[in-house]
Amino acid sequence: MGWKFYGSWPPALKKAVVIVVPHTSWHDFYLGLLVRRILGVDIKYVAKKELFKPPFGWYFKWMGGTALDRTPGQKKVEAIAGLFKEREEFRLAIAPEGTRKKVGEWKTGFYYIAKKAEVPIVMVAFDFGSKSVKVSEPLFPSDDKDWDFLKIKDFYKEVTGKVARYT
Repeated sequence: MGWKFYGSWPPALKKAVVIVVPHTSWHDFYLGLLVRRILGVDIKYVAKKELFKPPFGWYFKWMGGTALDRTPGQKKVEAIAGLFKEREEFRLAIAPEGTRKKVGEWKTGFYYIAKKAEVPIVMVAFDFGSKSVKVSEPLFPSDDKDWDFLKIKDFYKEVTGKVARYT
């Protein structure tokens, strides 16, 4: 398809929160599946529970998805961080934007999940502008969230989604 890869998955990394930005189109899903296959890494994902209803719910589950109830007031960070503690190997992909629509601020759950589970964040970018996939080195969250977010946002600064709404 003419895409290039920059970076690679650290072979010994068995646990990580994988953030994928920007999430602007349904095309991100199948591209993510292809990238996961090319990297040879088992990466699970969470998606809104509505996707897991018939007729296609079985497919999303089969592809490694878990339904996420986005109702406010739940302890989702603790529950998801617990999955890392229970499993010897677990990599979880999350779109920090939480939607394909343009958002002013990302949701921060991915950061707190990584911090609570004591696992690194690996940043992945699907840059439709340059037809490239970028994979970062693992970033362990520090005690300075603002500094960590500067590093994370810097990784994505030149990335264009399928729907070009980011600069």
